[in-house]
Amino acid sequence: MSDLPPLPVTFRPSRTRAVLLTAGVAIFVVITTVAMLLEQLSPGERLSFVFTAALLAGVLFLLSRPKVVADETGVTVVNIAGRRRLDWAEIIQVNLRPGDPWVFLNLSDGTSLPALGIQPGIAKQRAIADARALRALAEARSTARSDEDQN
Repeated sequence: MSDLPPLPVTFRPSRTRAVLLTAGVAIFVVITTVAMLLEQLSPGERLSFVFTAALLAGVLFLLSRPKVVADETGVTVVNIAGRRRLDWAEIIQVNLRPGDPWVFLNLSDGTSLPALGIQPGIAKQRAIADARALRALAEARSTARSDEDQN
């Protein structure tokens, strides 16, 4: 139990997130700068360039959003377009199999929830360590719940 991370803990693909946020800012700055430097563009055309740059940056910012936050009472999974709060008892298994794009949480209702906050993309070893830590937390918390229920 001593190798469990202290709670609360946030798992997120830090390198991937840094790349996405940097690319989003760079794309916005470059496209906006080009729009302002092209003298033949009308104000409406310039505005469309800036709007397109903001749209592209927004998509990259959304892609950088995923995270998994574990605390004393459960886990919050934040994916690209949604957020779901789970009690520890709802998590049956934490899976990151070879070739999986991210962690999957097998839930007590028979469904599986993707947790994009732990993904082996750029930092495979980090994702494996994070998946193991989340698995250990889930197992420890479900064991603690079972012990409480029996008493």
